[in-house]
Formats: sequence, C-alpha cells, structure tokens
Amino acid sequence: MSGKADPRSTGEGTTSRTRLDRGRGVLGPALALVHTGRAPTRAVLTAELGVTRATAGAVAAELEALGLIRVDARPGAAAGSQGRPSHRLSLAEDGPVALAAQVHADGFRAALVGLGGRIVATAPGCETVDADPAKVLGSVVDAGAELLRETGRRCVGAGLAVPSAVAEPEGLALNPLHLAWPAGAAVRDTFAERVRAAGITGPAFAANDVNLAALAEHRHGAGRGARDLLCVATGHRGVGGALVLDGRLHTGSSGLALEVGHLTVNPEGRPCHCGSRGCLDVEADPLALLTTAGRAPGPEVSLLQQGMDLLRHEYDDPAVRTAAETLIDRLGLGLAGLVNILNPDRIILGGLHRTLLDTDPERLRAVVADRSLWGQSGGVPILACTLDHNSLVGAAELAWQPVLDDPLTALTGS
Repeated sequence: MSGKADPRSTGEGTTSRTRLDRGRGVLGPALALVHTGRAPTRAVLTAELGVTRATAGAVAAELEALGLIRVDARPGAAAGSQGRPSHRLSLAEDGPVALAAQVHADGFRAALVGLGGRIVATAPGCETVDADPAKVLGSVVDAGAELLRETGRRCVGAGLAVPSAVAEPEGLALNPLHLAWPAGAAVRDTFAERVRAAGITGPAFAANDVNLAALAEHRHGAGRGARDLLCVATGHRGVGGALVLDGRLHTGSSGLALEVGHLTVNPEGRPCHCGSRGCLDVEADPLALLTTAGRAPGPEVSLLQQGMDLLRHEYDDPAVRTAAETLIDRLGLGLAGLVNILNPDRIILGGLHRTLLDTDPERLRAVVADRSLWGQSGGVPILACTLDHNSLVGAAELAWQPVLDDPLTALTGS
C-alpha cells in the first residue's frame, strides 16, 4: 500500500506502516463493500471485514488517498441509532470512471460510469448500426473518448455489452442474430484495439448484454442481496437470460450459459432464427407483441419503445390486452421451466418484460407458480429491474473489476 494515510488516525501498539501492510489484503473487499452500498460507515466496514478498527481506518484512509472514496472527517450517527458514532464512507464523486459501451439492434451508446454504478456522462445514442463491427466499435469508442476529454476524468478501463453470446476465451460474438454482423466476430479484440487507438488506458472487456444487466442489478439494483439470481429480459429484439450464483455471474464453461431465448414455449409457434419454432426469442419480444396485437411496427422509434408505449397507452384495446396476456403466458412458461431447473431465490425482469410485469403482475406470477414445482412450494419473488441502462452499468462493472480485485495494483502498478 502507498502509506498515504495519516498516522494520527491509527491507534497505539503498532505502526501505521504495519497496519497498512496488513490491510492490503482487504483493500479490494473493502472497496467492494462501499461500491455496493454494504458499508456506509467505518464501523460497518470493520465488522464486515473482520478486522480491528485501526486496520479498517487505515484501509479507508488508503482508499481515500487513491481517490476512490471519501471519509467524513467527523463521526456521525443517524437519528435514533445506538452505539458509538462512526465515520461515514461515500464514493468519491470526482473519482475515476470506466468507459461503458453498448450495441443493440437499434443503435449504440457510450457512457462514463463511476463506482457505485453511477452514470457520470452519456453520449447521444446512434440509431444506425453498420454491418462492419470494427466501424461500429470505433464510433462508440470515439464517442466515449470525447466524453473523457470533456470531463477530464481518469479512466480505469472499458467494457462493451453486445446482444450476442460471447464465447470465451476468444471473445467472439457467436450469434449476433439481430445485427448484420458476421457470426463469430472478434468483438473483444476489436473493441480493445479501438480503445488503445483512442489513447484510453486500462483493459477492455466484452460480454453479453443481459449477463451484464444481471451483474449490474445484482450489485446495485433489484437483485441486491439475492444469492441465486435469475434475470430474463427482452430489449430491442430477442430474449436473453443470465444467472448470478453466490454473487458471481454464471457463464458456463465457455461463456455461453443461459441462452434462454431458445426455450420452446409454443411448439406450433413462429419460426425462430435458430431453426426451431416457438422459442421465447420470437414469442415474447417486442416484435411478437406488436404482431400479436395486429400492429405493424414503424420506423419512427425502436421496437422496444413501440412495445412499451402500446402496453402503457393502449392496454384498454381488447387486441392489445389479448396480445399482452399471450406474451405473459409464454414468458411464464419459460420462467417456470427455468425455476424447475435452476431453483433461483429471485427473478428479475428487464426491458419489455418489466413492462409486462407491471401491466399484469398477478397473471405472470400465477403462471410461474402453477407450472413450476418450486413455485408451488411457496413462490419465487419476481421483480422488475430498477436500473436505467443496466447493461451499460454492467459493462462498466467489467472494467471496474480489476480495481475491485486489487485497487493498489490497478491504479498505481505497485
């Protein structure tokens, strides 16, 4: 550790240097606790880490010296609380950021995201996605680089969310079905090349957009506190799923786990891109809602926005209500099958599925309970995702992870 903490903040019996050396092993866990809101005070940090108050104080001071958190100079206590007042901990509002990028069927967007999942700045989204991945990724990185120049923020790295399974360790987008990209596009390496070419420091990562949405929601949103979290979402096209087990994203042996869009929920249903019929991907996405309701999709706004507007403003129309009920039943069948296999302790829904849940929560919960073994034994909570741009926030989490693992090495190289 750098030893920038004030020696006066440490107790007696050992040196400040020794306490800092002992605390280096918990520097990352300490930052993760503040990052996810689980350590609002130094007292809570001490208890969560299982260290002495002096070591926790030295660790907090070191994280402050690195520009990551702020420690209130004077201890304070909330009204009605008992015990000794403790120094409050907060994330540094002017601290480093990660560059987050997202590409989807209807455009792309870049943002700067600080610790705590806080979006600091966003670039205007582009509504056209070129068939050349390198051109698209170059444009979104350029937009992010401009944000960094405008804000003057230090960047710790970059993360990319794409609407495709991303195979590891190669970082290939295997099935960008709703983009005109070739299957197997080397999105991670291409993204990393564009990041370096733009003069942006730090590592670059890429992953599936729903996986990243689940990661963000688990750390900062509706999934916080869940042990086994299932996330299912439909954005602009198709349906994706993700699973967080014991706090870690489950991606399978090569990054391809939880391709839930290809669960069959209507054997006689629409042909799917995968060659099957009646998959969630084509039975429970925005295009399915519009066509089931007899509405022709228009070019004015995204399919996702058209679907949400239909549910919010025209639900009294019998055709729209029937279409919504059909999609809810299809989605419920898929969720019930996943509950039987995975036994999650919480389900969160994003995109149009979140709006479907808001529209008729009892119908969806009833379908899942009726068709799942574990649902019948007590029910699995089904909640709406709460973060705006959760895939962007999740992309930033990829870039923040090396800092959370070892803040000193990531930020100072020592």
